[in-house]
Amino acid sequence: MPYATLRYEVSEAGAATIALDQPDTRNALSDELLGELIAALEAARDDAAVRCVVLTSTHDRIFSAGANLGGFAADVPLVHKHFGTEKFPRLFRLLGELGKPSLCAANGHVLAGALGIALACDLIIAKEGARFGTPEINVGVFPFMIMALIYRNVPRKKTNELLLLGEQISAAEAERIGIVNRVVAAEEFDAAVAEWARKLASKSPVMMKLGKDAMFRQLDMEFLAALDFLRSQLSLAFTTEDIQEGVKAFFEKREPEWKGR
Repeated sequence: MPYATLRYEVSEAGAATIALDQPDTRNALSDELLGELIAALEAARDDAAVRCVVLTSTHDRIFSAGANLGGFAADVPLVHKHFGTEKFPRLFRLLGELGKPSLCAANGHVLAGALGIALACDLIIAKEGARFGTPEINVGVFPFMIMALIYRNVPRKKTNELLLLGEQISAAEAERIGIVNRVVAAEEFDAAVAEWARKLASKSPVMMKLGKDAMFRQLDMEFLAALDFLRSQLSLAFTTEDIQEGVKAFFEKREPEWKGR
């Protein structure tokens, strides 16, 4: 389906690239953009040909500047504002339950609510020069919606610093504190993203779904409950054809031929 605020394409290898495409607004997370992003992710989730999702931007310097601030001060009933924020938790949950790995290709600045979207992805590659931060406090707002994601990815005191001071940090600092996996020079960025997308798309789709679901569900479980749950998932994995094929291919020193079942 056509989109007004983003671009969507699927490579032959099975990598679906979703690129935010509102450069005039610095990819502000408007209601329309968030709605189309949810629709695109659902399309990728439901397409058997898609093996992984890459989330990026067509802007040359900005991934997204965050939420559309105009809505914060709009003269509309409070209940409308409350319902208007439901797309953020829906989006975060969708990425967690996607059943396919997600890679954020942060080719520019990742600010405010966009940091939550990036952190909801499984992996983040940042282009050298990109900056990260939660500047909401500087305009009298607070990053309530993304706080849970930041605290689950970044040490507590560093998260406090980001939330309370509202200062931006470099890609190198974001890598140091665990926000991003890799920082890549501009001339190497596209190749690095393509390589990780290729590797993700080459894995067993059924095992990736089982693993992704387990990663999301065990995140906040009590330790012993998590062990019981993960043991049951391992037993379920034993029933798949792909686990048999993967082990057989390993011993036969060849590439596996995944059946997805």
